[in-house]
Amino acid sequence: MSRFRIYTKSWIKKETPAKKEERAGDILRRLKRTYPKATIALTYKTNFELLVAVVLSAQCTDKKVNEITPALFAKYKTVSEFANANITELENLIRSSGFYRNKAKSIIGAAKKIERDFGGKVPKTMKEILDVPGIARKSANVVLGNAYGVIDGIAIDTHVGRIAQRLGITDTDKPVKIEQELMTLIPKKDWFRFTYLIIDHGRAICKAQRPECARCPLKDICPSSLV
Repeated sequence: MSRFRIYTKSWIKKETPAKKEERAGDILRRLKRTYPKATIALTYKTNFELLVAVVLSAQCTDKKVNEITPALFAKYKTVSEFANANITELENLIRSSGFYRNKAKSIIGAAKKIERDFGGKVPKTMKEILDVPGIARKSANVVLGNAYGVIDGIAIDTHVGRIAQRLGITDTDKPVKIEQELMTLIPKKDWFRFTYLIIDHGRAICKAQRPECARCPLKDICPSSLV
C-alpha cells in the first residue's frame, strides 16, 4: 500500500465539474461492459427476507450472510414469526455475522414495526422504511431498489465509498455526502445499477489492500492508478 497513490484534493480541484461528469460517464460505461451481470449477491425469497439479509450484511460479507440465512429462514418463515422470535435463539442463529445482539434486536424490532404499522409488508417509501429499526439510508436504498424498483438514491457501502474516493469523483468519506455527489454525476436511471457495478469491481479488482491496477479497465482515467 505504500506505493498506492491515493488521489489528492489538489488533483480534484484541477478537474472542472464538466470534466468530472464526463469522466464519471466513462467510468459507468466501462464498468457496464466489464460487469454486465452485476446484481445483489444476497439470496432471499421475500421482501422481508431481503430486509433481514441486508441487516445481517452490516460489517459482514454477503457470502457469510448467505451461509446463515438458509437455516434462519427455515426457522422463521413469516414477519409474524420473526416478530415473536426468542431473541436468544435468534442471536445464536446469526452469531457468526458479528454484532449479533444488535442485529437480533433490530430484526425483531423491524418485524414488530412492519407487522404493526405496515400490515406485515415492507414499506415502499424512503420516509416509511427509515422508521424501521435497523434500516438506515444505505440499507433503505438496497431494500427499496431490489424489492420494489423504487430508486431514491445510491446505496453507499464500503466498496462504493472507497472506490469513489480512489477514482477522484468525491473528496469525502462521509456516506451521505458521497451519495449526494454521485447523484449529480450518475444519471438517475443508473443509480441502482451503479452500486452493484462498483461492488463487483471492488471484489474483483479494486480491492482494499491490493488493488490490481494493471488489469483495471479504469486505469487510464483513475488518479489513484499504480500503472
